[in-house]
Amino acid sequence: MLNVNTVYLSLGTNLGDKEQNLMSAITEIERRIGSIRAKSAFLATAPWGFESKHSFLNAAVRVETELTPFALLDATQQIERDMGRTLKSVSGKYHDRIIDIDILLYDDLRIKTQRLTIPHPVMYERDFVLIPLREILPQTELKQ
Repeated sequence: MLNVNTVYLSLGTNLGDKEQNLMSAITEIERRIGSIRAKSAFLATAPWGFESKHSFLNAAVRVETELTPFALLDATQQIERDMGRTLKSVSGKYHDRIIDIDILLYDDLRIKTQRLTIPHPVMYERDFVLIPLREILPQTELKQ
């Protein structure tokens, strides 16, 4: 039997039908990654790190998955591509996006590679991540 891991993902969108984008991403996460055990309310926010006329809609989900961290990364990036995301943020250059899925936490695991860092390296600087995350994460589990 494989291990079941608890992961927290941040979702964001600022193009098209934002509510539908989040719902579609959540459906695909449940289909491809694992069982969603908690889902935050959707939070409207201003763009962070770049200028855009499009506001964001953000959320967080808690998922139970058997995927390894890197398989999870591959799955989230594939969902982004399948939903139409073509540009990834690189070196602090951000873009409008139909969907963004970030891995925030994976059990108590700490990973730091060029490809993946867990916990997410700047989640504590972003209210649009922390507000939805705190809604679904027991307060005692959110440590810097």
